[in-house]
Amino acid sequence: MDNKVFEKTQDKMKKAVDVFRHELSKLRTGRASLSVLDDIKVEYYGTMTPINQIASMSVPDPRTIVIQPWDHSAAAAIEKAIQKADLGLNPANDGKVIRLPVPPLNEERRLELVKVIKKHGEDCKVIVRNSRRDANEELKVLKKDSKITEDEERKAHEKVQKMTDDFIKQVDDAVTHKEKDIMQV
Repeated sequence: MDNKVFEKTQDKMKKAVDVFRHELSKLRTGRASLSVLDDIKVEYYGTMTPINQIASMSVPDPRTIVIQPWDHSAAAAIEKAIQKADLGLNPANDGKVIRLPVPPLNEERRLELVKVIKKHGEDCKVIVRNSRRDANEELKVLKKDSKITEDEERKAHEKVQKMTDDFIKQVDDAVTHKEKDIMQV
């Protein structure tokens, strides 16, 4: 019975950490990364379409993203969508290829990004801790209903705590890694 509690709790915690890592990948560092374009949609023949479905994208060097639309008539729409997304990137469109030079981050912007990362990390930790609380409450109900013994409850609480510590360490490691990445000049 308590295995279901562990599986459900671990699943919730893993999802929270996965979402956090995905959010981190979208944050722009000083290097070019295609993940900053993941959420941008372009109006293409009346339909909002992700950029990667109407163009090939590449990172030829650490400071440039190149977008090559398959249909050259979509270049202006892609350029407009990138400007509207307010990423701090200025697309250069030559009609066939759109180049996105990624400017280096200034010190002030780096510190702002570190604050954002730490806030996202803290939000993720809160979700992990809430999952722990929910699991502990479920274990107490199982004990109250005499479905598990007191010793089993204590061991289960310890197991949930260890799981929580592991996921919080993953969040801290991700925050530290991304912070180093951003603060690197």
